[in-house]
Amino acid sequence: MNAFIRLVASEYLKLSKSFIWLLLPISPLLSIAIGVFVSLDNVDSSWEFGKYAMLVSAMATFHAMLFLPILTGILSAFVCRYEHAGGGWKQLLTLPITRTGLYFAKFTVVALLLALTQLLFLGAVLIAASYQGLGGDFPWRMLLAGIGGGWLACLPLAALQLLVSVGWSSFAAPLVINVMLTIPNMLIINSERFAPFYPWAQPMLTMLSYSDQEFGGLGLPLTNILVTITGSFVLFLAAGLLYFKRKEI
Repeated sequence: MNAFIRLVASEYLKLSKSFIWLLLPISPLLSIAIGVFVSLDNVDSSWEFGKYAMLVSAMATFHAMLFLPILTGILSAFVCRYEHAGGGWKQLLTLPITRTGLYFAKFTVVALLLALTQLLFLGAVLIAASYQGLGGDFPWRMLLAGIGGGWLACLPLAALQLLVSVGWSSFAAPLVINVMLTIPNMLIINSERFAPFYPWAQPMLTMLSYSDQEFGGLGLPLTNILVTITGSFVLFLAAGLLYFKRKEI
């Protein structure tokens, strides 16, 4: 365990002086602007959390549909950037570390940075709600479930993007593929036939899912949760680890 923590810490040090930290607050800041200007006057007042639901839906649409999937690809490519330059993989693997530990350390860093982004989005919702003057009890449970669910839905994408980033030395190629697969979200998200099975659509579906007048969280059909999110995560992570362990460096 100590060795794994040191690996995660070393990955953090590689990123500590990079511009990647400037990307994390972009979507939360844009979400604040959306939350400040969205009109909540025509929201049905029969539901206690109706205005909160409308506010979060407006803010999360751009954040979860486009930014989170694209950011996942950027982070996954970035954690492999240094190793692809100047024979970094060979130098790193000469150290007394396992390939499995190294792969999971990189994946953990990506997951933690995505979690930080989601926490910044939570802060953005609090600021926008305060500006809008929303009163009553704040729906913490539902909001945290939505933010946590959105994070979980990004993990399969992170696993797949890490596999692609390990395999290709080009920094741009994995990003282009990720963007090409993310943009169709604007059409697929409204399709009852394809949306439940499209991994890039799951962050938005999870953050904006409604069930019994509750918004956010894993209030999704079992198809989304078991097949698309859980199934694709296990498949992509196992495939990436197997490829990395057999990859000739």
